Amino acid sequence: MFTTSIIGPLASSVRQLLDFAWIHTRACAFAIALLSGVAASALLPDLPVARYDLLVAYGVLLTLLFWLRGWEDGRDITVIAVCHVIGLAFELVKVSLGSWSYPEPAVLKFAGVPLYGGFLYAAVGSYVCRAWHLFDLELVRYRPRSTAAVAAAIYVNFFTHHWLPDARRPLAGLLLAVTAGTSVRYTVRGVRRRMPLALSFVLIGFFLWVAENLATYMGAWRYPYQLDGWRPVGVEKFGAWALLISITFVLAAVGRSRHKDNAGPSAAT
Repeated sequence: MFTTSIIGPLASSVRQLLDFAWIHTRACAFAIALLSGVAASALLPDLPVARYDLLVAYGVLLTLLFWLRGWEDGRDITVIAVCHVIGLAFELVKVSLGSWSYPEPAVLKFAGVPLYGGFLYAAVGSYVCRAWHLFDLELVRYRPRSTAAVAAAIYVNFFTHHWLPDARRPLAGLLLAVTAGTSVRYTVRGVRRRMPLALSFVLIGFFLWVAENLATYMGAWRYPYQLDGWRPVGVEKFGAWALLISITFVLAAVGRSRHKDNAGPSAAT
């Protein structure tokens, strides 16, 4: 009797955890497909088309597939496109400063940055949008203006710290302050659960850091210390991703709020 009382709740918790992981895997479908394409492209023989250019076409086809299949709607595509543009701007500055590089040649490459680089950020946008749908996310005590302001400052700081003092730690403190008390409600196996928003940023940041290690191993881009051979991405990038994900989250939240405003009261009932 005692054993049964323990095994029952434990089995239920394991099922919840497995379902949670499976839903996250589904949310990462675009990122998984994109990284799989990067890995496959590294195995291709020499072709008349540059590898980076093939990945641009592949990213466009993936985007169309997800839209036509209804896995992402027009609102999601808009958010993902904005992530793509913001990501390319980020890449142009960072590559020009030597933070990392794309060493392979390509036609669709500007100032050292291949256009496919934006799809790496689009994949993060896709994950957030799909997770919002699949988990039926709901924000509790969310402060949109202050969170957006801090997220924008975080984005700017990743440029300006090359010339000005790095405000990463103070901004991390501000992000914790503006998200204090903010939580995300989500559903797994019909059970409504809650997680602090700041914790979700940390968890997503960790998995993005893991994905970055995989991506650089497959040659998606290279840090200076990886040019002579792959080495693990520094753990400090984990913190950087935990901060940067706030930008994608804010964009997705804006997209959701505008959709609700346009839908009107009848759509909310």
